[in-house]
Amino acid sequence: MRILIVEDDVKLVDQLRSQLQSTGYVVEVCHDGMRGAIWIREGDFDVIILDLGLPEKPGLEVLREMRAEQNATPVLILTARDSWQERVDGLKAGADDYLGKPFYMEELMARLEALIRRRHGQITQQLEYGGITLDLDTHIAKSVDGVEFELTGIEFRLLRYLLMNPGRLVSKSVLSEHVYEEEQIRDSNVIEVYINRLRQRFGKQFIKTRRGQGYCLQAEGCDS
Repeated sequence: MRILIVEDDVKLVDQLRSQLQSTGYVVEVCHDGMRGAIWIREGDFDVIILDLGLPEKPGLEVLREMRAEQNATPVLILTARDSWQERVDGLKAGADDYLGKPFYMEELMARLEALIRRRHGQITQQLEYGGITLDLDTHIAKSVDGVEFELTGIEFRLLRYLLMNPGRLVSKSVLSEHVYEEEQIRDSNVIEVYINRLRQRFGKQFIKTRRGQGYCLQAEGCDS
């Protein structure tokens, strides 16, 4: 899952990035509203953490613009703890949830996970498809035969994204965006290596290849 943080508090951003990366998220960051608006317009994110008090362009304006452009990516706004009017304005502008500063990191993580599950039609912390299950808390996957595997970071991110998009044809470039961060080297051949590792664990037919197009989980056809 790929998250964008638009926040000008560098110390807070470092804390958020560290926590999110440790739990398997790909994290991109920008520190002002102008750059944030560009990232939102050009990027593909599963959820956005947006501070309202941003330099260059207010977060509320960024939010209104993205909703006007029919961008439905879930947004969690960060506001001052006592600023109820900011929270009301943010929700009216199209925010999906809010959190007042200061906050507990555990609450932020729970709210983000809820937004992502809701977007992908999931209701629990366990994903399942074709008898394969993945626990989002422990990063442990279980095969149809009940064999458990503790996944590496990249294996976890790949399997999580595929399980949240069953039946969808996903290109290597999209998978790469949800596995690697912007500054990391993205090699499509590496994606193929990890796809093959998942096949070794869960069966060759579990992940199908559409040559020149991408991958999808076992299904009759894949939607692009």
